[in-house]
Amino acid sequence: MATTRPVALVTGASTGIGKAAALALAAAGFETVGTSRKTSGADRRDGVTFLALDVGSDDSVAAAVEQVIERFGRIDVLVNNAGIGSSGAWEENSLPQAQRLFNINVFGVMRMIKAVLPHMRARGSGRIINISSVLGFLPAPYMANYSASKHALEGYTESLDHEIREHGVRALIVQPGGTKSSFEANTVAPDMPMQIYAEQRRIADQVALTVNEDGDDPETVAKAIVAAATDSKPQVRYTAGRSARLLSAAHRILPAGVFDGQIRKTNKLPG
Repeated sequence: MATTRPVALVTGASTGIGKAAALALAAAGFETVGTSRKTSGADRRDGVTFLALDVGSDDSVAAAVEQVIERFGRIDVLVNNAGIGSSGAWEENSLPQAQRLFNINVFGVMRMIKAVLPHMRARGSGRIINISSVLGFLPAPYMANYSASKHALEGYTESLDHEIREHGVRALIVQPGGTKSSFEANTVAPDMPMQIYAEQRRIADQVALTVNEDGDDPETVAKAIVAAATDSKPQVRYTAGRSARLLSAAHRILPAGVFDGQIRKTNKLPG
């Protein structure tokens, strides 16, 4: 059943930022498809059609994108939100664990874009919106894997945007700060824990939890996503929420030594 309405596809849409984004895009007039690994079959809730999708699987991505195009005839906006977290010092994380995280946070995004981009390019229009984080430009002690994945996503997205802009398609970044969500439930503990890092890891985990508890509502991030999807002259990056804007400004303005000291202070690391 083709539609004349613009179609948005949102990954990781069952909770948190993804759910808020799917609902906000639906409210903004998009025919919205949300995906989740936990969805069985296709169903429709609150104006959003849900499909099963595992961004870590080539076959699952190809099947879901094909299903959306067959059903609605188009994909105008892709929001790559699905992701997992990682905690612990780098020495406590095995390489296979890092590879699993990158398979979702980085290669999952690349899989989705590889499947959707030819369709957008053929239509001569489209928006690809990748959900990054302030940890895409900040260091994150005891979250090095996660921060590395978001740094990679930032460089990939900005480079991609230059490649596809002439074809009417944009690749954009949304950078949330701390956000009230169940993200910690999707954070993987280190698989090689070491006693020497145990106390500082505990402190880092508590700091991260507090940052999210005191953070913005997912709806704040969803507003930035809708803006990225609809602005006539989109920005390459959208910082979403007060904390993200403050951190971005501090990163640009403060001397490197001062900023480094503030990172250690915030994370309660020895001076």
